[in-house]
Amino acid sequence: MQQSLKELFKGKKVLIAGDIMLDSYIFGSVDRISPEAPVPVVAIEKRENRPGGAANVAFNIKSLGAEPMLCAVIGNDAEGEIMKTILLENGISTDYIFVSPTRKTTAKLRVMSQRNQLLRLDYEQTDDLDEAENKQFMKVFENAVKNADVMIMEDYNKGLLTSTNIPELISLAHQNNVPITVDPKKKNFWEYKNVELFKPNLKELKEALNSTDDLTNETHFLKAIREMEAKLNNKISFITLSERGVFIKDKQQHHFLPAFIRRIADVSGAGDTVISVASLCLSIGLSVKETAFIANLAGGLVCEEPGVVPINIDRLEKEYSKVCQ
Repeated sequence: MQQSLKELFKGKKVLIAGDIMLDSYIFGSVDRISPEAPVPVVAIEKRENRPGGAANVAFNIKSLGAEPMLCAVIGNDAEGEIMKTILLENGISTDYIFVSPTRKTTAKLRVMSQRNQLLRLDYEQTDDLDEAENKQFMKVFENAVKNADVMIMEDYNKGLLTSTNIPELISLAHQNNVPITVDPKKKNFWEYKNVELFKPNLKELKEALNSTDDLTNETHFLKAIREMEAKLNNKISFITLSERGVFIKDKQQHHFLPAFIRRIADVSGAGDTVISVASLCLSIGLSVKETAFIANLAGGLVCEEPGVVPINIDRLEKEYSKVCQ
């Protein structure tokens, strides 16, 4: 590439429609067991709040030099206020986020000691948006999609993306000539028809197909991809394979790319980074192989950090230059 990734990504407007969540961390040390129960006593040293889910995708897009447009719902609660504050303090607009008077803001509290997660507490509501909430969501989405260069649908099964609105969102994006990438979960897996790029992981693919085959076997795996594509009619299949790397396929070619060897600290949020990078690569017209290569590299880099963190574009550029030499 003659231009850097930072230069190519700059100015791209990325619409992110999906479930946002507040990732909170309590960091501390453990040197004794409680006398009250056989559990560790954590001496708290600090607490941090970070964006999770679709909000982490927005942070990745921002960190990559593009402009995120986050379209989501939060509750009228303390967690929602913290989320809005985090977004605004980091230059991410909340114009397309609406507040529901009845829903909870999804929040996950992780207790960490010496880079290890001891406990996670979830505060969430996962039923689908009601009719009134869905109308409000569709209204803000229609305003946002007109200005987007690419759209990411980030589904965490928290109720924002539903079997009712997913086909409408896809149709509106196509009407506005906006390519669509999807990071799915099991509940709505088969609703994402006719999108440009579909990115499940291997476990999600196997569960969605109710497959009993060993999908680490290439023959069985390629059969599963054909079955998935026959149902979804997606243009590009991008499958993350954990420690085995990634697979990408369009109508003409497919590639297996091995994982980069890394010192893994935490895989949380790696999928958000992969879909963010892949979506921007798609928006600038990179080949499927190069898209998968760069996204795979980025996903490995964020796994070196504890907790959910966005990719650093300068580090990605530096590592990309190294491996391309």
